[in-house]
Amino acid sequence: MAETADGRSGRPAGALAGHVAYHGYDLRGGAPGVHRGLPSPYLTFIVTFGEPLTMRAPDGSLVRRDVAIGGLHTTPESIVHDGRQSGLHVVLDPMAARALLGRPAAELAGVTVDGDAVLGAVAKELHERVEEADGWAGRFAAIDDVLRRSLDGVTGTAARPVAPEVREAWRRVVRSGGTVPVRALADEVGWSERHLGQRFRAEIGVAPKVAGRMARFDRARRRLAARASAGVPLGLADIAADGGYADQAHLTREFGALAGCSPTRWIAEEIGNIQDPVMPEGTS
Repeated sequence: MAETADGRSGRPAGALAGHVAYHGYDLRGGAPGVHRGLPSPYLTFIVTFGEPLTMRAPDGSLVRRDVAIGGLHTTPESIVHDGRQSGLHVVLDPMAARALLGRPAAELAGVTVDGDAVLGAVAKELHERVEEADGWAGRFAAIDDVLRRSLDGVTGTAARPVAPEVREAWRRVVRSGGTVPVRALADEVGWSERHLGQRFRAEIGVAPKVAGRMARFDRARRRLAARASAGVPLGLADIAADGGYADQAHLTREFGALAGCSPTRWIAEEIGNIQDPVMPEGTS
């Protein structure tokens, strides 16, 4: 079978706008391999069609999931495939986790779980409707409909709003690409660094400094992917300087720590398999 790759970005409708972003991908006929799911400052929500997602668990075993939900993590996820990968990649702003998942993002920090462990029957409905939908428009409409109903049905402690100080600190971390010092964040929201760290971690699952590291890395690797896709020089030194890294060597070390490989190796192995949604409008 000849290798084919089809990817589409979708924008959520109504109340979901600004909280989630979608990217559909359908890759077929490629060589079997392992795809890296990289750390980012967003939650990852995958709804498959065709074949389940096969992930390598921390103990080395392989786990198949129709729907997978992962929180913020600082190590790459390994997705094992036979040359076919098809699904909807939903990027979820941690500030919307309570509303859409019924729990704070902190409860999912560092892990990836089956969708039904978080959403119950809603995960099954999501998978069935995406599986049965006709084309990308139908798949995006299906996920819009299910997630909007989830949003409308949230009650109890999950419906409590995130503290405005935490929300503002999070917004500043992401929009700055992780370049705002924690002390400055604390001053801006009127809290001590310690109190901000405690409240931020309780809501999101990582400290502000760690979230900044993820945001900085996410912005740098997206710029790197964009340059590689456009066929222009990678300009690692420029990406490092613009992204708040001390130098190119610092950026390369961060890739080793967070992606498990160098920037150039990541491009060589993943450029045809990068599944990047646009960012939620509220934080992009």
